[in-house]
Amino acid sequence: MMMKMLEAGGLQPVVDNVRKADEDNPKGYYEYEPVKALRKGDFSWLGAARGRVIKVIATLLPYLPDTNRYLVILIRRDMREILASQKKMLIHRGEDPDKVSDEDMSRIFEKHLDQVDRWIRDHPNVKCIDVNYNQLIQDPFPEIDRVNAFLGNRLDAGKMAGVIDANLYRQRLSDTPVRS
Repeated sequence: MMMKMLEAGGLQPVVDNVRKADEDNPKGYYEYEPVKALRKGDFSWLGAARGRVIKVIATLLPYLPDTNRYLVILIRRDMREILASQKKMLIHRGEDPDKVSDEDMSRIFEKHLDQVDRWIRDHPNVKCIDVNYNQLIQDPFPEIDRVNAFLGNRLDAGKMAGVIDANLYRQRLSDTPVRS
């Protein structure tokens, strides 16, 4: 959703449309396959992405070379909603959604996010803003205004808000059972 918002706001995304829209993400993925090669040290595509926006999943952020400056928009979402969404995706792919327990998966995700947060803090060439997904859906303009300020106040906030589709917010906390 954020990539679509940034594009609507006036920024040019780097995408290749290899991963097609599906029932888990009917508006598409806004991904660029060469990003996956960061782990292997392949940065050949990075120069062409300068000045544009590109989706890099948090797991791959630490593989970005230190030779560039990065503005990172990190989307935060309630862990229970993330887990519910992941389970649904696994089911759609025909995989076992219970292969790893919610508790174990939550620990893995939290540990990973701590590592990403630490990496961001340790790299002065990286500036980051956290955006709350739930707040973005419920009341988009405060979060959009923060993102716009972070990116130099050059985006069209109205157009950004116009692409938010609350109907795609399907794994709501209220729909997710709370475990004690």
